[in-house]
Amino acid sequence: MRRTDVLQTPGGGQCRGHAATHAAMRRDRQTKIVATLGPATSDAATIGRLVEAGADVFRLNYSHGSHDDHAARFNLIRDLERRIGRPIGIIADLQGPKLRLGRFADGSVTLHPGQRFRLDRDPLPGTADRAPLPHPELFAAVRAGQRLLLDDGRIRLRVTATEPDCIETRVEQGGGISDHKGVNVPDAVLDLAALTPKDVEDLRHALGLGVPWVALSFVQRPEDVIAAKEEIGGRAGLIAKLEKPSAIEHFQAILAETDGVMVARGDLGVEMPPEDVPVLQKRIVRACRRAGKPVVVATQMLDSMVQAPIPTRAEASDVATAVNEGADALMLSAETAVGRFPVEAVAMMDRIMRRVEHGDMHREILDAVSHQPRPTAGDALSRAARQVAETISAVAIVTCTASGSTTLRVSRERPPVPILALTPIASTAHRLTLSWGVDALEVVTHQEFERMIAASVRCAASEGLARVGDPLVVIAGLPLMTPGTTTTLRIVTVGDDDIADPAP
Repeated sequence: MRRTDVLQTPGGGQCRGHAATHAAMRRDRQTKIVATLGPATSDAATIGRLVEAGADVFRLNYSHGSHDDHAARFNLIRDLERRIGRPIGIIADLQGPKLRLGRFADGSVTLHPGQRFRLDRDPLPGTADRAPLPHPELFAAVRAGQRLLLDDGRIRLRVTATEPDCIETRVEQGGGISDHKGVNVPDAVLDLAALTPKDVEDLRHALGLGVPWVALSFVQRPEDVIAAKEEIGGRAGLIAKLEKPSAIEHFQAILAETDGVMVARGDLGVEMPPEDVPVLQKRIVRACRRAGKPVVVATQMLDSMVQAPIPTRAEASDVATAVNEGADALMLSAETAVGRFPVEAVAMMDRIMRRVEHGDMHREILDAVSHQPRPTAGDALSRAARQVAETISAVAIVTCTASGSTTLRVSRERPPVPILALTPIASTAHRLTLSWGVDALEVVTHQEFERMIAASVRCAASEGLARVGDPLVVIAGLPLMTPGTTTTLRIVTVGDDDIADPAP
């Protein structure tokens, strides 16, 4: 990523380098778009078109593809970032402990309602009466009366009896089932670590690349998050994917430990009644907003665009709902990874977001969710920054931050103006790409407070956020760029000297 220089001139600093390109790429919206890369979107030209269409963050799905595939995509993203001068976020999404059936002798069978069907540890290929299930931890956790769901819930079994090496079931919802289909266990907490040996290898690979975010699948308990963060060692932010009923049960404890949350509606909708998912989504988004932690709403946002050039009206409304709830980001999965219209899907999501955010009702709906700031100087100043910006009709709030915590607190307030985050740390800029309303820049900073304030004004002007006479709110800490020291709020006005052309 390019490093925007703040030149230490007598009149204050100025942003330069790719500022014009960066300003031209700025989104006319606050909610971010995450696009999953895959076979349909793995070349430089397509990734560039996705960014032009509106993608802010890319997801590398470690459930598919090799390490070489992900490294190549990572490098293409960073090459593009250097060309356009805009930080681009990346999420490495770990597979987690997926439960799957073994093989069938004929490749598939058909199960009928009412029939008996056995799952066992015998490795022999399955038949119409039984199937191999190579997961011993499942046999220890399942009890009679519980449900087992096969193939994303298309097949539903009811457990009638269990033994150490087999599970007897009765088919409640039948249908065709084939090799290696997934198994969901909504009624039990499995003794499974969220990080499998494969995940540890994938995690180390992703951290070696330098990804700013890691998404942890199959989270059941806060201990899963704690273990993953120990492995990460502060080298990336951790997103807990909420896919299991047990994760919902322990949600507040998980939220306290994680850096971000993903509402993974696909698996969540398999293991819980579909009518519960919208209510859970709203509750999770609100809780994450109050905690000031990024929340991503994912799965089937524009699913019909995997095959069609336009979405259904229901899908457009689904996107609008998540935007109005105040989610930090919405994610496209198959739509961009394997779909026929990946660029069109991003462009459509961008258009829906902008239309909703510029609508008459959006601000009223967004502001209906409130939170009480913690009794700290940082929280008080972040709340004040929004109030001052509204009172004086400021055009932007500029945050000077090292760790990103100042910017996250301001983003939590959901102000009605853009947030420009200036940081000397590239990893901080990359992590902030996921946060609502934030446009992040990596800068060379001043150590003198007044010169840093002047430099902030010049950055806002050169980035196209402000013109002569426009007021800005600048929030920073002393000592400058020291984590946990948000202590200063300044109102400044853009002057003629701040609009000078960047130095060559």
